[in-house]
Parts: sequence; structure tokens; C-alpha cells
Amino acid sequence: MFGPLSHSPVHAQCDFGEALVVIGGVERKAHCFVIDLPHSDGCFVKAYPAETTEAFLDGHVSAFAFRGRVPQTILYDNTRLAVARPLGKTLGDGRRQRTQAFTELQSHYRFDDRFGRPGKGNDKGKVEGLVGYMRRNFLVPIPSFESFEALNACLERRCLERMDAQLRGHTETIGQRMERDLDALLPLPPAAYDACEKQAGRVSSLSLVRYRTNDYSVPVAYGHRDVLVRGYVDRVVISCGSDVIAQHPRSYERDDFVYDPIHYLPLLEQKTGALDQAAPLQGWDLPEEFATLRRLLESRMGRRGKREFVQVLQLLESFRLEEVHTAVKDALRLGALSFDAVKHLVLCRLEGRPPRLDLELYPYLPQVRVNTTSAGDYMTLLSGRAA
Repeated sequence: MFGPLSHSPVHAQCDFGEALVVIGGVERKAHCFVIDLPHSDGCFVKAYPAETTEAFLDGHVSAFAFRGRVPQTILYDNTRLAVARPLGKTLGDGRRQRTQAFTELQSHYRFDDRFGRPGKGNDKGKVEGLVGYMRRNFLVPIPSFESFEALNACLERRCLERMDAQLRGHTETIGQRMERDLDALLPLPPAAYDACEKQAGRVSSLSLVRYRTNDYSVPVAYGHRDVLVRGYVDRVVISCGSDVIAQHPRSYERDDFVYDPIHYLPLLEQKTGALDQAAPLQGWDLPEEFATLRRLLESRMGRRGKREFVQVLQLLESFRLEEVHTAVKDALRLGALSFDAVKHLVLCRLEGRPPRLDLELYPYLPQVRVNTTSAGDYMTLLSGRAA
């Protein structure tokens, strides 16, 4: 038997739920972060590819920003995302060691935590019920979206629409009761919490850093250096000292390799023989003019042509692809096939000055014409020697 409960406006309950969704044409499981305000029944739902520390942190940051306020206390189950380990022989005394990430989150937003009893879902029955409601009403039938961003925009819209609902046993809508919640909640801090998991790492001899079973590339200049990896929901950021040296889209596969081809170009400039077999360059989708430039450079200069082509690719470290692509097309049109020419064309376009590669722009300069030598001309030399 259970008794009805009354909830004051200062409290919230938090949990994760699961549901099937179609993202980018692929059916997969979405892990939904859910926060419920039991007094008003106001809710917030956000879906993630996995139930991870960074999703747990980002869910809080997004929920607080959604309402513009922070609950004074939040009730959780004994998730390992918040609880590192219990202190004492049993959990009954309520003492727990929080994870480092959860402690930082609490310190930033200044809310208190409470934890339910292990295996007692009814301790936070409001949010447990909300998880089921969300699954049945927001995600049935199985929805299809191009990305998690589109899915979350839809979920946020549904949470706002629910504000107009008047639930059984209440004379006011959720939105009207929410006003009392907002008056009792804490204000947001001046800046949002940096919702990421931090992990120390070391760059391997292949210029890779491992995070959550996947390897991410960094510039080869940082080989064998200690780095800090920050894992966000949508990206991985790698720093060495105070400098951000690499940033990649987050991969949720296992044993995946995530490369940035530009990271390996300084090495390939020295080892041009590996250009065709370099794994980081496989699948690099460059405009076809780049392949044409490489073919012409190699046909004219051989091995040196490969090095010149790699130097052209290195321009992508400093300039946008569109800018370098335009310069490559101009170089092909003018017949100015070299790294120096492409770089000159990029800079001229950015600085708004005409390039100095086309002599037709300077008609006052003397034109040099070299005629093809005839074999008969050499007979004149021989006849002159005989005389």
C-alpha cells in the first residue's frame, strides 16, 4: 500500500529512460534525460546517444537553462554517474561519495542532492511516471529525425505544449502551478557549467589519443606528449597545456579511428612515399581539381611534385577549403602549377589585389618566345667547323 504525497515547490526528481528512435535512417536506442518538478508536474526531456557522464551533466545544464532557474534539491537513484561508491557497510545511512564531475556540477549550481533507496523506484515515483508518459506520448510511434538535435527540438516543444495541460485533481494548469515553482527555485549562475568529462591522456606514436575505446588524432608535432581530453556529448576536445590542439566530432562506435587529415600533412611532406597509403587521407572528400593538380605536378616534377602537392594541402591549416579550392582552379587555368603559385593566388584573393602570374595583365613587359630547334640548325655548326 502507498499513501498520497504532497510536494513543495523547491524540489525536483531526475532519471534516465530509454526509447527507440530513428536517427538519420537508422533505428537506435535513445537515452532520455528527464527532470520532473513534482509540485507543478513541469518536465524537461532531452535525448542522448548514450547514458554517459557528459550526457548527465549536459542534461542538468540544459534543464536549468530551459526554466531559467535551479531546483533547491534534486532526488536521484543511486546512479554511478553521481555516486562513486557508498560509504559504510550499507546504503541505509545515506552517506555516499559523489563522483568528481557531479561534485563540480553541484558546486557550480549550488543545489542539494537526495538519493532514493536501492531498488525502490517508488521513492521517486513522479519522475518514474514521467519517463513512461514521455515514452508513450512523445516517442510513440517510433519517431524519425535527421539528428539528435532535431529530436531534442521536438521534445522541447512537446514539454512547452504540456504546460497548458490541466491534470486530474488540479484546478490550475501545469504552467500556472509552475509560477510557484519558479518563485521558489534558485537563480542561475552568471555562466553555464562546462558539461564535459575530463580525462588525462598521452599521444601515441601514431599521433592518436584514446578516449572511451576510440582513437582521435592530434597534430604530429605533439607526439608522445601528455594531453587533457574533454569529452562532450557532440565533440571531443584535446588540449596540451593551455592550447587546444584538436577537436573532433564525438564517435559512439567502438574501436573507431577519428582522423583529421591535416594533422598528418607535415609528416607526409617528409615521407611522400606514404601519400597513397596514409589511412588519415582515405575518404578525404576534396574537389576533383585537387586530384588534377596532383597529377600534373607529379607528371612534371616526379617526387618533388608530391611534396609540392602536400604543401598545397597544408594551406588548409590556415585557409578555408573554398579559398584554397578557388586558388587551385585559378592555378590550373593559368598553368601556374606550383605550391608558391597557389599560395600567391590565395593571398591575392584575400587581399583584393590582382595576381602577378598572368603576363597578359602587363603588356608593356617584353615577351619571351622560344622557338623549337630544328635538326637542320646543327648542320650549320658542322659545316662551320669543316671550314
